[in-house]
Amino acid sequence: MSDQESNVAQLLSLSRAARLVGVSRGALQKKIKNGELPTFEGMVKPEDLVRAYPDTQLEDNTALERFSRIKDEAFNLRVRERLLPEPEVLVERLAGLGRELAQTKALVERYKTVTEWLYDKFSEFEKSGGREIMGVMGPLKLWLRHELEKETPSDYLQSYLVKDSFLRLMTAHIRLLPGRREFFVEGSDTILDAALRAGISLPYRCSNGICGLCKAKVVSGKTLPVRHSDYSFSEVEKNQGYVLLCSHTAVSDLEIEAAVIGGAQDIPEQQIAARVKKIERLGENMALLHLQTPRTKRLQFLAGQSVLLETGNGAEAELPVASCPCDDRNLQFHIQRFSDNRLSDYVFRKLKNGDIVTLTGPKGEFALHEDSTHSQIYLAYDTGFAPIKSLIENAMARDVADTMHLYWVAGKEGHYLNNLCRAWTDALDNFQYTPVVAETAEATQVLEQIQADHADLSGYDIYVAGPASCLTVVKEFLRNINFPENQLVMTRVE
Repeated sequence: MSDQESNVAQLLSLSRAARLVGVSRGALQKKIKNGELPTFEGMVKPEDLVRAYPDTQLEDNTALERFSRIKDEAFNLRVRERLLPEPEVLVERLAGLGRELAQTKALVERYKTVTEWLYDKFSEFEKSGGREIMGVMGPLKLWLRHELEKETPSDYLQSYLVKDSFLRLMTAHIRLLPGRREFFVEGSDTILDAALRAGISLPYRCSNGICGLCKAKVVSGKTLPVRHSDYSFSEVEKNQGYVLLCSHTAVSDLEIEAAVIGGAQDIPEQQIAARVKKIERLGENMALLHLQTPRTKRLQFLAGQSVLLETGNGAEAELPVASCPCDDRNLQFHIQRFSDNRLSDYVFRKLKNGDIVTLTGPKGEFALHEDSTHSQIYLAYDTGFAPIKSLIENAMARDVADTMHLYWVAGKEGHYLNNLCRAWTDALDNFQYTPVVAETAEATQVLEQIQADHADLSGYDIYVAGPASCLTVVKEFLRNINFPENQLVMTRVE
């Protein structure tokens, strides 16, 4: 291993460093921006990470447990067992760590030999020189001996390195090129599933090894097929290292050339016959509709988008998806009961588990600013919480926002998922929730409260969902305080 390779091997990506200390990538980026954490080509040294987070307790798994709890509970992802990687994957990763350990030991022995040789040369030079040479060599020898006998690394740094080795054994770190987005593959997840859970939108359709839309070129690292695939690669693609992301898992850390969904225009319209999994009553006039798509035909969409729902009686309505794209089979919709709405009436009176609901979409461009690292403010009016919830869960999965603050304006009985919002507050250090009762606050009063809570709104992206009348007030208020228009995203939900 060359000195340059050794230095690179000791550096941590921001995603891996964030996991080790249990903070978001956004929090690390804030420290980097403030000059509290040095970086080298977008990576950090373990010892610099220790200095930036000296009080982090690495002996427990609190941070990783918190990530798991958020992803499994607050995100409303399906309950799933966290499996170990496949035996072949574990063997390969252990072998890789063993090779790296052997190379590191050899490098340490080399450094030890060189430093001992230097010490002997200093001694010879000291004896052959005069008083002036002795005055220089003596302190230099003492410093060198002191450094060689110093106990390194520190306990904290050793804890980081041990935890990093365990993380590399249980997970694989993926970097997408050319955009350099990062995520982890855990257990026996496919690369595609892991990307979706991390809030990264990649092209796919069948997710079953047939259509080939999720093919990507592996630039470095090793993969392993975990699902059967019927797609046929050309000889050129085989030689270039192309794989199907829906059928392969990562054996080692990977660099992959893959297209990333750039916006709503990159997602084709789909029509899917989904089955009712559960209808959960959230109040007298509010229900949470859980739909599940077939395994081989999942809905690809961006957080915040809507779909057209059609029930068995021919009634249809366009509704926002109220769940995260990171679980694209299990979809949620907030159904409010209206006497003159055929679809909502059918859901409350006749729809039952196992029935078919046809989905057509996705529609709309209400989505996160993918490349923004701004903090985020969410403003939901009544059932406008549905698309806002999808955005929040996706932002949590992406783990890049420094802070998130949700304001939910509704009637006294209108905060129908109040406990979920409070659970987010409990689980995340960077999340705040402010429920606002509509009867006691005019639209401008809510905006004045937001302005009072956040001294400089220019550092935020603001996402708003609600009736047209509320959107008009919000837009006018923010324009009057010179809020950047490109940092405001709104969608109409009546």
